[in-house]
Parts: sequence; C-alpha cells; structure tokens
Amino acid sequence: MTISTDINQSNALGWPTRCNIINGIARGLLYLHRDSRLRIIHRDLKASNVLLDHEMNPKISDFGTARICGETDAETNTTRVVGTYGYMSPEYAMDGLFSVKSDVFSFGCLKLLS
Repeated sequence: MTISTDINQSNALGWPTRCNIINGIARGLLYLHRDSRLRIIHRDLKASNVLLDHEMNPKISDFGTARICGETDAETNTTRVVGTYGYMSPEYAMDGLFSVKSDVFSFGCLKLLS
C-alpha cells in the first residue's frame, strides 16, 4: 500500500458514522450493565469484539469472558484475569477486581486506539 491509499482509507468513515458507532457501543454497554434482566460484565471489550452490520450499527460480540453479576454487586474479584491487557482497567489487570467500570475503561481505550 502507498501512503495515499492509507490516507484515503482513513477517511472512509465520516464523523457522523463514527459517532453513531461510538453511541451504539455505549448503548450496548448500558443495556448489558443496567437494562438487561441480568447484569453482564463483558471483560474483553475491544475493536475486534464489535461487529458492524450492513448499516454500520455496532453489535458487541464474543461473550466468552463475560461474567453475570447480581443486581446489587458493585464489583467482583477473580483469581483468573482474562481478556486483552491493552484494554483492561489497572485494578482488574493487577488485582482481579472488575466491575461495570472495567468495561467503561475498555470502552475509553477502544475509542483511543481505533
């Protein structure tokens, strides 16, 4: 690839589309954390775990590392840390302590690295 091709590809998504994707991921996390019958913490939110449909609507995928928590559980601890280290919150990576805030941290990393 040449540099000009890379520049053209980086402009493939306009800001309205990018904002729609970001808002859709945020709505998906809100559903998992608050609106779903069970509180679900994804624990591995990253770009490759967000799929886009034909209208560029995001779908959160790969729930292999997800945990279901009780409605009153603010945070949970685990001895087995799973996920992608570049997207993990520090308290989860170092101490195994995760919560909905861990997914929000990953969401922030996702926006920065994309």
